[in-house]
Amino acid sequence: MAREDYYATIGLEVHVQLKTKSKMFCGCKVGFGADPNSQTCPVCLGMPGALPVLNQGAIERTVLAGLMLGCKTPPISKWDRKNYYYPDMPKNYQISQFDLPLCIGGGVPLYDLAYPKDVQKSIPNPGKVVELTRIHLEEDVAKSTHHASSSSIDFNRAGTPLMEIVSEPNIDSPEEAFAYLNSLRQILVYGNLSDADMEKGQMRCDVNVSVRKHGEKEMGTKIELKNMNSMTNVRRALKYEIARQIDFVESGGTIDQATWRWDDGLEETQMMRSKENAHDYRYFPDPDLLPVETADIIARMREHVPELPHEKRERFVGSYKISDYDASVLASERALADYYEQAAEGSKSPKKVANWVINNLLSVLNEADTPISDCPLPASALKELVDTIEAGEISNNQGKEVFTDMFATGKGAAEIIKEKGFEPPMNDTSALDAFIDQVITDNPKPVEDVKGGNVKSINFLTGQVMKLSRGKANPKVVSDLIEKRLIG
Repeated sequence: MAREDYYATIGLEVHVQLKTKSKMFCGCKVGFGADPNSQTCPVCLGMPGALPVLNQGAIERTVLAGLMLGCKTPPISKWDRKNYYYPDMPKNYQISQFDLPLCIGGGVPLYDLAYPKDVQKSIPNPGKVVELTRIHLEEDVAKSTHHASSSSIDFNRAGTPLMEIVSEPNIDSPEEAFAYLNSLRQILVYGNLSDADMEKGQMRCDVNVSVRKHGEKEMGTKIELKNMNSMTNVRRALKYEIARQIDFVESGGTIDQATWRWDDGLEETQMMRSKENAHDYRYFPDPDLLPVETADIIARMREHVPELPHEKRERFVGSYKISDYDASVLASERALADYYEQAAEGSKSPKKVANWVINNLLSVLNEADTPISDCPLPASALKELVDTIEAGEISNNQGKEVFTDMFATGKGAAEIIKEKGFEPPMNDTSALDAFIDQVITDNPKPVEDVKGGNVKSINFLTGQVMKLSRGKANPKVVSDLIEKRLIG
């Protein structure tokens, strides 16, 4: 059979470090980049007799995540011990949650722009929502670094509040898995729950994947790909693993449940160990921690549910009259959305502000490898520039020069315009009419196109007038005059 006769079933277990000042069960500071083993205590080192104390902020943030993702929270949530031996967990068990987690159900909407760029124009299931099984809270383990003949362990990360978000197995492709992770990251950042930076290990995931033939109802045996640390690698690993499983089954092999890893250098998955089941972990209630009553927490956290990316996108379209695509771009990151809204509020043309943010500002930020949160150009300064152009005080091309200097120097638009000695664009209709007459005479084909209903050709004719005026004409005035002359 061909590979097209099979389809994949994918589920993700995403581990997210919550943005808290202290660890889950002790008062040790949480931070990235500190000296190894400098942020530890007897509790997170698993010393005998050390007792855990619950982090209220971590519980509240997990409940808030559940509210943002449409989950339900049971009236009582409890803590369990997950028993196993690994060198990164010295007490030989992890405090986690088993049968009464903080959040149950819910789902993650897959945003169009969260997909890889090469598939955004051909999304198979636009508007899909990936269902969630649960969200539970646990403690993170230490960080192991493996050397040629030894390993070193940094316990700074041990005990960090870790939210595990488990999806249902209804992700159909590597591209959907990519979009799921990207959409989830956007939502978590919107809620200020985590920075969700995969490069810093603040968001990691385990991938469960199986294959089966079309028409078969029973799922295939799953393989778990452990500790994936980037969306790109998740996509690449899934493409490889799905093809590997299909080839293995086609050759007569039987897949056994196991844990594998992705080798980025070799670009292949590799066997690690046979997979444990839940009963292998010998879950039992943690005797040192009381269950949590959740009603008051839910009521308190409802007040903190933010406007989500898709809600903000819809509001931008309605309030600022921008396109759905532009609104999706601007709402994709909370810091970007906040910047745009500050610049658009009270502007003469929120749509022009959107164009400048997307086409000009994001371009120079990408070139400078600078996030929008560190943008040297205040939103109020961009608003001033766009309003100046819209008022006809400078041309659009002059505006681009002013923008470049504003970004580089931090000066305001008015100051740079004065320094450059820019004169207002030519708005004298009698002078412009002469240029328009010549352009209409020299370009009969575009003129006929405009008269025939192809208004895009007005842009071409406007460009010809701009050349004749040596860039001094006001393009908006020119376009209006041409449209009036040819269409009426």
